Amino acid sequence: MRKFSLIMLIVLISLVFTSLAYAVEQAAPASGGGMQNFAELVFGSGLVKWFKDGGWAMWPILMVTIYGLAYVIWKFIALLTGKLNLNNFLGKVIPLIKDKKYKEALAIAQKSRGPVAAIVYAGLLKADKGVDAVQKAIENAAVIEMSFLEKGFIELSSAITLAPMLGFLGTVSGMISAFDAIAAARAVDATIVASGIKIALITTQAGLIVAIPVQFFNNVFVTMVDSQVIDMQRASEKVIEALLEA
Repeated sequence: MRKFSLIMLIVLISLVFTSLAYAVEQAAPASGGGMQNFAELVFGSGLVKWFKDGGWAMWPILMVTIYGLAYVIWKFIALLTGKLNLNNFLGKVIPLIKDKKYKEALAIAQKSRGPVAAIVYAGLLKADKGVDAVQKAIENAAVIEMSFLEKGFIELSSAITLAPMLGFLGTVSGMISAFDAIAAARAVDATIVASGIKIALITTQAGLIVAIPVQFFNNVFVTMVDSQVIDMQRASEKVIEALLEA
């Protein structure tokens, strides 16, 4: 289900960005075609011109943008929906565990979302087999939940790395074009090399524009995951203590 949601998110974002990309490709610079007018209306004429001026390297950077943005949105939603009020949750579950009302506690954990509720639910399923069995079940469930929490970080790191690298590749291509122009003209003139240098600067700029915000959100997500891991540890400790007191 989570994988399906991510695929749908990537498709939706791709459709949005493809409207810009298609317009840039189809519309001639002087014709002011309908698709270009639409793209300029949605994204602004400055962004459309900036994309066109960047040359071929803007296309793979656009793909990385879609890829990275999809994972940013998906990861944010996944972490946000998996976060629960720990004190409120434990305030309901712990008294039931102490009173040995395991079915009622299981029902609350089952209805709650997130990794904390998942590990408590897994532990309470083994409540009738002793504390050791509960602790083992919680540990096994925690390993599974950690794998879910860590999903997406490799993809975000790939976007952070690839975007500036593609930008630098465009920079090299632009500089090569500039030197080819100099060689063909057999003279050094700013107007001759301006086009190649402009491409070089735009692609570098585009790569950094993609990588910087993705890096920021990646750091935010790491902090959010750490917070949930701490909540998982606290919840498991409280459940074990309640079972020992029961």
